[in-house]
Amino acid sequence: MRLISLVVFALIPILVIGQNDKTELEKKKQQLRKDIAYKNELLDKTAEEKEKSLNQLVLLNTKISEREELIATINSEIELLDTKIKDNTELISSMKNDIKGLKDEYAKMIEFAYRNRSNYNKIMYVFASEDFNQAYRRVRHLQQYTSYRQRQAEAILHLEELLERKNEELQQEKSEKEGLLVNERKERKQLSSEKKEKQTIYSELKTKEKELKKEIKAKEKEQQSIQKAIEKIIAEEIKKAREAEGASADSWTLTPEAKALANSFTANKGKLPWPVERGVITSRFGVHSHPVLKQIKIRNNGVTISTSQESTARCVFDGVVSQVIVIPGNGKAVIVRHGDYLTVYSKLSEVYVQSGDKVSIKQVIGKVLTLDEKTELQFEIRKGMNAETHDPSTWLYRAN
Repeated sequence: MRLISLVVFALIPILVIGQNDKTELEKKKQQLRKDIAYKNELLDKTAEEKEKSLNQLVLLNTKISEREELIATINSEIELLDTKIKDNTELISSMKNDIKGLKDEYAKMIEFAYRNRSNYNKIMYVFASEDFNQAYRRVRHLQQYTSYRQRQAEAILHLEELLERKNEELQQEKSEKEGLLVNERKERKQLSSEKKEKQTIYSELKTKEKELKKEIKAKEKEQQSIQKAIEKIIAEEIKKAREAEGASADSWTLTPEAKALANSFTANKGKLPWPVERGVITSRFGVHSHPVLKQIKIRNNGVTISTSQESTARCVFDGVVSQVIVIPGNGKAVIVRHGDYLTVYSKLSEVYVQSGDKVSIKQVIGKVLTLDEKTELQFEIRKGMNAETHDPSTWLYRAN
């Protein structure tokens, strides 16, 4: 029985750790499949366009990255199963040896018991004792021997049952691995197809350099308009501070309420809701090469999020609307203040708030603009007197 206990307790850490790893990988895989499905949904809508667009290329690039991550996750699952199969194979071999040892030992006990099966022999064994104490010990020995033999028989049965279960697990794991290998081959085939499609779109876009440069200029103008609006807000706040504290004031002073709001905003880094209900980041934060015109560097002060037509923009945290601005040719923008933080929502076709309005987390503030078959929201996070830019992707909640 002690042998069985040792085997079972040795198994527990392996089973728990393996199950936890498997659950995490499965969760990640499901999220990636969900993300890829949404990219397909957006791409299906752009597929009706006569000409290939930069938006298609960016969405496809994102989907390819996620497909590669999905394949890597499936391979991690396969590696985990390989480890479990190896461990179970070794365990089964060890258990077979243990069962054989137990059966050999049990056979010897049965043989011994058979030779000494007569009650007369047992009685003579006790009566041959030199004194009462020795007789008592011999009686106890006979009782323990009988009990041990019974436990040995139970141990063999339990271990054989455990062996049968491990064999079933092993077959199930091998079947599961085969299913994963089929999925992995399917995903690789899909990946190859997507890469060919990417090359086709890329080649077509390379012939439209003039149009792409025009898009880049429009993006730069949009960011300049937002920057000017933010500078105006900061200047107005400093002016208020000077009126309240004297001509020497060169910064805004936060009220206790605004300080608490800023601290709460900071504490929620990585947990803020997305500014759209469903979306995909198609242009990341910072300076990076243009997807097609590699020699041109583009700067994004926030992130560009592609979403479905008719989508609405929502506030990511409690705050106060500082300003609503119009960006010629690119809709409108809403700037919300959260203490010394600012969040910017641009490329809106309609706005449902106005300056001075208090807004709450997830409150709808406008409708996302659809322009040239693209529905995109530009989202930024700024902080302090210098309107320091922050990477929104590190602030927004990420599943998985």
